Amino acid sequence: MISGDEDERHMRHALRLARRSLGRVAPNPAVGCVILSKDGVVAGRGWTAPGGRPHAETIALQQAGTKAEGGTAYVTLEPCAHYGVTPPCATALIAAGIARVVGAAADPDPRVNGKGYSMLRDAGILVLEHICEAEARALNAGFFSRIEKGRPLIALKGAESADGFVAGTGSERWITSDLARRHGHLLRAKFDAILVGIETVLADDPLLTCRLEGLTDRTPVRIVLDSHLRLPLQSQLARSATQSPVLVVTLVEKGGDALTEAGVHIFRVAADKDGHADIGAVLALLVGRGITRLLVEGGPTVHQAFISAGLVDWVYRYRAPHELGRGVASVLTPLLASAGAAGAKVEAPETIAFGPDLLESYKVKV
Repeated sequence: MISGDEDERHMRHALRLARRSLGRVAPNPAVGCVILSKDGVVAGRGWTAPGGRPHAETIALQQAGTKAEGGTAYVTLEPCAHYGVTPPCATALIAAGIARVVGAAADPDPRVNGKGYSMLRDAGILVLEHICEAEARALNAGFFSRIEKGRPLIALKGAESADGFVAGTGSERWITSDLARRHGHLLRAKFDAILVGIETVLADDPLLTCRLEGLTDRTPVRIVLDSHLRLPLQSQLARSATQSPVLVVTLVEKGGDALTEAGVHIFRVAADKDGHADIGAVLALLVGRGITRLLVEGGPTVHQAFISAGLVDWVYRYRAPHELGRGVASVLTPLLASAGAAGAKVEAPETIAFGPDLLESYKVKV
């Protein structure tokens, strides 16, 4: 008999596998699966493949082969119960002769939501739920948010000096070290989409790709809030639109033919009361395209729009040790000032050093 401690150990193994899929499987969740043979040996491992198919269970069962019969499957999200591009994973587990399924979180998708576990139990399989559930929900917070809130998980990312100014241009363009910036690229690889405002594009001409060796295929969908359709045709974003998708959200009703010919996707949304692109409409657009995890890199005006709308789940703040003495003040500082205090909206941060810089990761209570 497998103990509770062993169940947690194997589920955490499955969760580590699932993390490999973040940023690559939208609109699907990132799922991990570990198959133990009936004598307790790991016989198969799987995680959701790029694009969302095959599912983790399918891959793990293929590895395990006949060793799955009589064994245990550890799955970080309830096995699907509906026919889509592929048959239900619950059916595959039953057909493989799995004797026991240990699940972390129930699938909130109404096509599943308990039906997967019911199929397994009806087939005589022993099902144990809620093992490492909090970790599993945190891992797939974007998937849960898309279904339960109708929007992606939203994280703000910014870099600032010790005295609270954001990077300028020219010699002050970069205020953090190369090591911190490389971690920023790793962060990009874990998101489905990255968003900036047109002012950032005009000032810095960013590429917004993941440029870490071995992860260059993990570039998220690149989104620009561009109310007046000012994205230059010669910008790095426009010139690379055929390599990685670029979406421009604008209020302009007509135009942009040259950008469209270059491969840029233009979407037109309604304005909010201040004459900017309505954030709710932008998020509805992204959800419609299957985006579950959105990284907002700014600048300050865009950050403030999400903060004011109460649409922030996480903040990643990279802090350099030196002062600029001038520049544009970070809008993250007021939001994070009371982090960790009793009754505060923002939890105390987790802090990691990258050379001389610090990364502070804050969870926001929405």
